[in-house]
Amino acid sequence: MTRLLSVVTLAFALAAGLVGCVSTTTGGVPRAEPDPADAEKRARVRLELAGLYLGRGQADTALGEVDRAIAAKPDMSEAYNLRGLIYASQGDLRLAEQSFQRAMQLAPSSGDVMHNYGWFLCQQRRWPEAEAQFTAALALPQYRDTMRTLLAQGVCQARAGRWAEAERTLSRSYELDPANPVTAYNLSEVLMHRGELERARFYVARINSQPELTSAQSLWLAVRIERRLGNLQGVQDFGRKLQERYPESNEVLLYERGRFDD
Repeated sequence: MTRLLSVVTLAFALAAGLVGCVSTTTGGVPRAEPDPADAEKRARVRLELAGLYLGRGQADTALGEVDRAIAAKPDMSEAYNLRGLIYASQGDLRLAEQSFQRAMQLAPSSGDVMHNYGWFLCQQRRWPEAEAQFTAALALPQYRDTMRTLLAQGVCQARAGRWAEAERTLSRSYELDPANPVTAYNLSEVLMHRGELERARFYVARINSQPELTSAQSLWLAVRIERRLGNLQGVQDFGRKLQERYPESNEVLLYERGRFDD
């Protein structure tokens, strides 16, 4: 999504939809000709609004804005891409897939569409199709969201139980953005499943050493890693932090019930 428009720019862009180029007259009455640049402007404003509404959890309102964007510019691939995300968030898988496929038809070389469609396919457990979309996006020359797509691909590979591939993919993502706690968390979890416990401990410690990044999930992962290492003191230390900071979390329930392998 492009940078959000300022209030002034937004008002101007909306007003622009009321102004057209005036052509020759018929019977003394001016007749407005459609202006492609004006339609593009209006469509992009609607798309910006749709993104804002979706970010606020107002999916129905976002969908209405996307439909207005498409009405203004029917060949706008970004609008179909966003519509796919909205339908997916609402659980309408058929319309989500139709939207993504239409976006692909309009922009067959769009890495953003490939990424989003790949993640959609991953959520449906359609592993080979998802892998194909991620791979195609990463193969694009000068693709700018490599780290994001590697992260999604690695998580998808882990969900499919392809731990060795997931480790390689997430390691590449981590190399590109070592400060990303989501990448560090997922890499740590993959390493734990592969029995690389010391390495798993290293990556989750990068998260838990920073209070602003620590979460119930990261502390619970640390608990599970320490247990597999046979470090009972570590289990108790991280378990106590988990109970103190996130007493109402599902992870605390798992810890107190001793369900370390769930």
